[in-house]
Amino acid sequence: MPLNRIWKVCAVGMLLIPLHSVALLIAMQPGAVPEEYADLVPQYLLGLIHSGEVQKELGLTEVQLEGLEDLFVKTDSHWLQSRNLPPEKQRAVISLIEQRVHQWLEENTNIKQQERLRQLELQSQSIRMLLRKDLGEQLGLKASQSEQFAELARETDGIKQKLQAANKQDQDAKQLATDAVKAARAEKKALEDVLDEKQHEKLWKLLGDPFETSKLARIYPMAPEFAAVENWINSSPLKMKELRGKVVLVHFYAFQCHNCHANFDIYRRWHDQLRDKGVVVVGIQTPETSRERDPAAVEAAAVERDLQFPILVDLESKNWRAWGNTMWPSVYVVDKNGYIRSWWNGELQWQGAKGDKKIEKAVNVALAEKTADF
Repeated sequence: MPLNRIWKVCAVGMLLIPLHSVALLIAMQPGAVPEEYADLVPQYLLGLIHSGEVQKELGLTEVQLEGLEDLFVKTDSHWLQSRNLPPEKQRAVISLIEQRVHQWLEENTNIKQQERLRQLELQSQSIRMLLRKDLGEQLGLKASQSEQFAELARETDGIKQKLQAANKQDQDAKQLATDAVKAARAEKKALEDVLDEKQHEKLWKLLGDPFETSKLARIYPMAPEFAAVENWINSSPLKMKELRGKVVLVHFYAFQCHNCHANFDIYRRWHDQLRDKGVVVVGIQTPETSRERDPAAVEAAAVERDLQFPILVDLESKNWRAWGNTMWPSVYVVDKNGYIRSWWNGELQWQGAKGDKKIEKAVNVALAEKTADF
C-alpha cells in the first residue's frame, strides 16, 4: 500500500477555558495518547470538523450543520485565543474542546459519520497516528514498536525546532533543512519497516478510503461576534452574523501606532475598491495610550486619516481579548459564512513583505465561494 494514502493536514489554531480536570477529560477522549507521547501527536480534529469539504464527506444534514455551528459559537473564541498559550497549555485546552466535539458527535451523528471522521483524523495525523492509544490497541502494537515511532518523531521535531530558531536569527539553515527532510522520510519509512504484515493489513482497513486533508479550505475558528460597545464611527453597530454573505476584513489598530499608519493606505484602498464586490472593512480601535481611550480623539483621528470604513471603538479591549489578538496592527479575513480564513500580524508591507497580497488572495477565494443555505 503506497504511503501517499496517508495525508497531512495543515496546522490549526487554539483556546482559553478552565483547565481543571484536564487529565481526566483527555483520558476520556477516543483519540487519547499516552502522556509521554502527547506532544508528538498533532491535534487536527477541530480543523477537520470546521472544513466544508469534511462536512460534505460526512454527509452532514442541514440540521446537523446548524447544531454544529451552535457548538462553534460556544467554543471557537476559546480555540482562537489558545494560539497564544504555551504548547502544553494549548494542547490541554484543545483537548477540552475536542471532548466537547466528541460529545456532540455522539449525540447528533450516526456511527457511520463518526467512524468516517475518525478515519479522516487518522489520515491527517500521518505517521504520528501510530502513537495514539486507541489505534495502537487496535493494531496490537508492542511497546517497542511504539517507542521506535516516538524516537523518530522526537528526532524530527527536535530538528524542526532548531530550524525554526535558526530562521528567526537569520542563520544559515540549509543543513538543518536537509536534516529535517531526512528525518521526516525516516518516519515514513518506519511505517513499512516497523509494522508486521498483519498490522499493515489492518491499518489500511482502519484508514478507509483516502481523503486528502492537506488542502482543506476552511480549518480555522468562526470569527467571534463583535462585543457590544458604546461607540461606533461611520456606522451603526454591526453584528458579525448580520454580515453573512459578505467577506469581512477585520483589522485591529491604534491611531497613535506608527506601524498602523503604514497600513492605512491599504485599508482605504480595500474599502474603496472592494466594497462593491461584497467586502466590508471593519476597524477595531483598541487603545494603547491614554489619549486613545478618548472616543472624541479616536473619531477626530479617523477623520484626519480619512478612515471612512466602520470603526468599533473598543475602549475596554473586549474584542481584542475575544479574538486573542496580540499585536497592532493585525488583519483577519472572515469568509461569507463567518469563518476566519487568513490573518496577518504587523505592517502588511514591512521590509518588502507582501501581506496585502496574501490577504487579497484570501479575499478573492472567499468571494468566489457560496454562502451556506441554512
